[in-house]
Amino acid sequence: MNMKNPILKVIVLFLSIHCCFYVATFAQDNWFAFQPKGYFEPNSLNLSHWLDAPAGKHGFVQMKGKDLVFQDGTPVKFWGTNIAGGAPFMPNEQAKTWAKFLAKYGFNAARFHKFTWDATDGKNSTLITDENWKNLDFLSQELRQTGIYYGWSHIYGHRVRPSDSTRLLAYKEIADTKFPWSHLNATTASLVNFAEDLQNLNIELTINMLNHKNPLSGLRYANDPALSFIELQNEDNIFWSAIEATLKQTPTYRALLCKKFSAWLLEKYHSQENLEKAWNKEGVNEGELLSKENMYPSPNHGLLSWEYEQALKNKKPVKQHIIDKATFLYDEQIKFYNKFVTAIRNTGYQGTIVGSCWQAGTGISHLYNLYADYQAGIIDRHNYFGGGDGHHLQAGKFDNTSMLAQIGSGLYGTGLQQVSDRPFAISEWMSLIPNEWTAESAPLLAAYGMGLQGWDASYTFATDYPYFTPTIQTPPWGGIYNACSPTQLALYPALAMMIYRNDIKEGEIAVNRQVHLPSVAENKQFFDERVIQDHDRKSFAGSFPLEAMAVGKVSLTFTNSLKENETTDLSKFWKNKTVTSNTNQLFWDYSDKGFFTINSAGTKGLVGFAKDKKFDLGEISLTTANEFAVILVSSLDKDQGLDRAKRWLITTIARAKNTGMEYDADKKNLLKVGEAPILIEPVRVNLKINRKDKFKAYILDHIGNRTEKAIVSGNSRNLILLDGNAFKAIYYEIVFE
Repeated sequence: MNMKNPILKVIVLFLSIHCCFYVATFAQDNWFAFQPKGYFEPNSLNLSHWLDAPAGKHGFVQMKGKDLVFQDGTPVKFWGTNIAGGAPFMPNEQAKTWAKFLAKYGFNAARFHKFTWDATDGKNSTLITDENWKNLDFLSQELRQTGIYYGWSHIYGHRVRPSDSTRLLAYKEIADTKFPWSHLNATTASLVNFAEDLQNLNIELTINMLNHKNPLSGLRYANDPALSFIELQNEDNIFWSAIEATLKQTPTYRALLCKKFSAWLLEKYHSQENLEKAWNKEGVNEGELLSKENMYPSPNHGLLSWEYEQALKNKKPVKQHIIDKATFLYDEQIKFYNKFVTAIRNTGYQGTIVGSCWQAGTGISHLYNLYADYQAGIIDRHNYFGGGDGHHLQAGKFDNTSMLAQIGSGLYGTGLQQVSDRPFAISEWMSLIPNEWTAESAPLLAAYGMGLQGWDASYTFATDYPYFTPTIQTPPWGGIYNACSPTQLALYPALAMMIYRNDIKEGEIAVNRQVHLPSVAENKQFFDERVIQDHDRKSFAGSFPLEAMAVGKVSLTFTNSLKENETTDLSKFWKNKTVTSNTNQLFWDYSDKGFFTINSAGTKGLVGFAKDKKFDLGEISLTTANEFAVILVSSLDKDQGLDRAKRWLITTIARAKNTGMEYDADKKNLLKVGEAPILIEPVRVNLKINRKDKFKAYILDHIGNRTEKAIVSGNSRNLILLDGNAFKAIYYEIVFE
């Protein structure tokens, strides 16, 4: 080529600049618009036939040791979502759409959350209005017929009403309470755990609901086996630190708590002198005397946890006044739970019960709270990960870390509260925007939580609409708790199939911590594990390597005597920052940003940061050009693995953002929120299908409808390129001849 030609020089320069510009912009601007439509057309991706309809056909849900089973012995796992606020009282036509929508995406359970706040007539707090019952009955029946079970998380601080005034010790004190968190205003939250008059309101509301007969099913809810659980109270316990702010505004109830504690101490120590001697003259505030019945039990897990941690740090016994305060508070909590559970059982309800779903710090307060929930029924917990400050998407600093870089971090660490002989549920969870890696969360909880750890129920928070939202946040107020984003909902069908088919086997015990509560209360056993809480977001520090959670099952057992922990040899599975599960189905590499692979009969795939790495996973081999991706290959057959299934579903998701959304260079600050439509980062996968059968690969639209567009094979008929940029696709279907 003669580069001395000036015209040629200009052409070459133009092409060079143009190509460089193209390469630079391609990496940033090739994201495509997410365009979901045709939700209920006949399509390839509809999981309604996977649900075992009608709900309740096998009898009530029961606890059988560590598992959930129906009365006829059929085992069950719930892959569910939350329907919150006033949504359960939706009009009937909407209820039909909701039932179809949830079934399509594979949900077999819904948690009705905090739905009684405004359901009464505004005067009586324990009776739901007829109009609200009419709508709730209809939705419940639609879900039942579709095969979707429903549970009640109906009390999130029961709101008192004027007709309650003559029944309460100090109605006006409660009615006038104000908090930064408005959901606590004028409610029984915190105080209910020791105040019998408030307990009676919570119980009366629940019993009235259970005695209501749904005319569409012909059943009282107490006799309704589609009602899978009843939660006594949401995110509340007697150790919750918010109780102190409540007690400051309700002096009558503070006096009641002190009176109860003083009586408890008098029964134990018999005199002020004996008390002060046992407490080493610590923990008594000025002016507090048993004779005045004003001994304050400091119901704040922050204080109790700090004191416990200081004792561990200094290798000294936990102070006696801390042990006594925690033990008294536990006694009050369990009295309430026993009273509540007895009332529910007296209605004839045979399903499962959840005490509450909230943590209580570290050490003795944590263990007493966990044991109270253990005695009530299922162990249920909540957790969130990532995101910024507040509850809606806004410009500013945020946490953009990935859970894959450290085993046991974020949402997955919640399972450290799993008890060996109780079912475990995580009834609220979400990886929060604007974190870019939110697609990691659902596969992590489904494969490692519901699979390897044997969790029994998951309810993502929350599904506020029966469709994908137009932005990654929920309209109109921009909520960050959004299950209807493509990095969440688009993954759920593949994960639901994996769970219902039991593709991932429960692991053998890796670590089982043995806790003898009397020894903990007598300073003979110490529990060196911590819950670090940042509002809704919790993280956990264990007394053992959290890598054990990628090896096998990690649990806790409440024992009748002091015993050594059960542990396995982790070194057989854990090498050079890689961990293989003891089921041989999961492999986690956290040597860099982190990824894991799934290699089961029915589901295979990759989750995380594994650019250009090759994975041979039996029936498939794959490589991705993406820095981060979730790639799941699923059998669409309920009874066949990928080796024999006639149809496969391939799901490919990476990142999603709003149009015009901007981050700073370090991805630590969100600069602009952006607007609709959602943009999807294309996933590029080289896939080799290791089967001899002939096949055809179809591109599906963003809902899962087959487009009839086929993918041409690569160098051989078994090698195909799934090019998300060219196809503008997240789903593909493989059909074998």
